[in-house]
Amino acid sequence: MSKIGIMGGTFNPIHMAHLILAESAYEQLQLDKILIMPSKKPPHKLHDPIASDHHRIEMVKLAIKGNPHFELSTMELEREGITYTADTLQQLTKEYPENEYYFILGLDSLQQIEKWKTPDIIFHLAHIVAAGRYHFPKERIEGQVHRLEEIYHGKIHLLEIPNMDLSSEMLREHVKMGKSIRYYVPSSVEEYIREHGLYKD
Repeated sequence: MSKIGIMGGTFNPIHMAHLILAESAYEQLQLDKILIMPSKKPPHKLHDPIASDHHRIEMVKLAIKGNPHFELSTMELEREGITYTADTLQQLTKEYPENEYYFILGLDSLQQIEKWKTPDIIFHLAHIVAAGRYHFPKERIEGQVHRLEEIYHGKIHLLEIPNMDLSSEMLREHVKMGKSIRYYVPSSVEEYIREHGLYKD
C-alpha cells in the first residue's frame, strides 16, 4: 500500500510555505509521494480573484520541477462545480483503492474542518496532516486534535515545522503594490508572474 500525500489549495500563487509544508509531510511521515492539487472553486474563496487554471498549473509545474516525489494533479480542476475535499477523497479512493491517503493542511484549516462538507468522510478516507503550531498554545492544539480524533474516529498528525506567516493573498498584494516577492516564491514562479503580468489589478 502506497502512502500518498495530498496538498490542495488554490495556489494563487504557490509559495515557499506550501512547498516546505509538503516536503515536511513527505519526510516526517515517510510518504511515497505528494500530489500537489490546485483546486477549482473552493467554497470559502468563491468571490476571490483567482488566476486562470492554466497559469496556476504552470506555476505549480515550475515550483515542483526537479522534485521527484512531488506530482501535479489536475483532478479538482477537471471536476465541475465547487471543490470539496470529501468529493476528491471519494474519487481517489474509488480510482486508486490500493493507496493510503494523507491530507495536508494548515493549522488554521484544521480549526475550521468541522465546517467543511461531510468532515466524517474526510476523516474516514484520509489521515489528516496539520502544519506546526503557529500562534496557538500547545495545550489548545493538542486538545483540539484529541477532540476531533474522538468525534470522527480519525487520525491527525502534527508536523514539526517552523512558523511561516505567509499567504498567497499577501503576495498578490505585494505584486499589486510593486513590492518584491523574491524568496517568497521559487525564482521561476516569480519570473512567470512578472512575464505574464499576473496580479497587477
